Order: sequence, then C-alpha cells, then structure tokens
Amino acid sequence: MTTVAIQGYRGCFHEEAARKFYSARGEDITIEECPTFESLFKALSEGRASSAVMAIENTISGGLLPNFELLRANPYKIKGEVYIPIHQNLMALPGQRVEDIKEVRTHYMAINQTRLFFERNCPWIKMVESEDTAKSAIEISEGKLMGIGAVASELAAAENGLVILAKGIETYKQNFTRFLILDDAISIQRSDTDKASLCFTLPHKPGSLAQVLTILSFYDMNLTRIQSLPIPGKEWQYFFYADIKFSSYNRYRQALKAARPLMADLYILGEYRSFNK
Repeated sequence: MTTVAIQGYRGCFHEEAARKFYSARGEDITIEECPTFESLFKALSEGRASSAVMAIENTISGGLLPNFELLRANPYKIKGEVYIPIHQNLMALPGQRVEDIKEVRTHYMAINQTRLFFERNCPWIKMVESEDTAKSAIEISEGKLMGIGAVASELAAAENGLVILAKGIETYKQNFTRFLILDDAISIQRSDTDKASLCFTLPHKPGSLAQVLTILSFYDMNLTRIQSLPIPGKEWQYFFYADIKFSSYNRYRQALKAARPLMADLYILGEYRSFNK
C-alpha cells in the first residue's frame, strides 16, 4: 500500500489525481493530507508518505510558481504526471434546493472559475473565500450547516455525504490541471521515457537563452513549457524551468550534453513517461 501525500483534504482534486494515477498502475493508496505544499515535502522527508502528488499548472490560471522553486530545492524527482479535468459543483446538505442556499464557501480559484454561474443564476448567494474546496465540504458536513453550500469536486460531495445541487458550474469547460508524481519507487525504462523537466541558469550575457533553445531544436526536442523565475539576490538573473518531450532518450541526452557548456547550472528535476490525456 502506497501512502501518498497531497496538498488538501479528503475529496480534493489532489486526491482525485492521486487515485487516477495509481489506479492506472493497479495500486491501492492511502492519503496523507497536507495543508500546504511545503508540508507535503515535509511529509516525505519525515517518512509519513512515500510519494506525493503536486499540482504544477492549470490551463486557465497558469503555473503554480512557488511549486517550481519547491521542486528545485528538494531532492525528490518527478516520476510521472497526470492531468484531470476540473469540474466544479455546488453542493450542500441533503434536503435543500439552490433557493435555500445563502452562502457558498470555497477556495479563491474556484470562486474565479464559477463566479459567472452565480451571477447569472443565483445572485443572492454570497461567495466566501476559504482555505480549500474540499475542506469547505468537510466543514458543512461535520457542522451540519444548513443554508450554506460549497463548491468542490464530485469526490468531495460523495465522501462527505453532500448532494450536488448544480453540476459542472465552471465557466470554462476545457479546464485541466497537471499534477506531478514524486515517487522514488517508480522505475522507468529509458525506452519508455519521453519527457523531462529541467531547471537551468545561464550566464548573464546577450543571446544565452536563444543559443540553448537553438541546440534543443536541432536535436528535435519539443519544448512544451518554459518558465522563468528570479534568482534571489541576483539582479535580473533567472532560473529557467523547462519541460521537453522527445522520441529518443539517447537524442535527449545528446541535446543536454551539447547545451550544458552554455549553462551556468543544470538541475534535472525528473525524467518520466508523459501522460496521454
């Protein structure tokens, strides 16, 4: 049984992502709830969990920038990824209608994703920001709070005995979150590896990034994401976080060997099999 650390509480999207990834591998899991992403890495270092699932980017809101730094600063390698669609639902204790709900509690990102639904269909409902989508559902269930709803996943409703009053209320239906799998027990054959996540720094001189990207292109590397973050204490210098896909592991290693002399530092955050949505 694998114990997986997640950021959030029972029924959250992190748990959904964890169960989707490990069920595809035929593995049962138990969940270690962590209130923050920092505490997720603490659960790993203290041995309370042997793996972790961490959100890294969303198709609507973009990248979770602090998590890139957590990946660089911690020794745990990316061993996989999984994408899940983010469907938001209005839920409450049984026996109520939408007309009975006066207040809805949820995470600020869920508020942003569903605000249009409430403005158009139930403008009398007050939206209140909370720590977590699933935790809002837990509080309503445990407190027997009538007249108060939550916006969260179907899993949160099922695990907390709530009924869904309105399903799929997110404004943008093509809304996916990408989650990374940190699990040293996963072994991947090089022939199955087709994606890598890198972090590198460059000399502070003109054209340095362009030169690296030219080499990656020459070796047929498909750059699927690049993100820059400032290096603390160094003015106008950056960490570059990049995801690249490739069809040949040997070709990928050749690309790194050719580009490495142009980099000041290189961190390989993980080499893994890309997720096929």
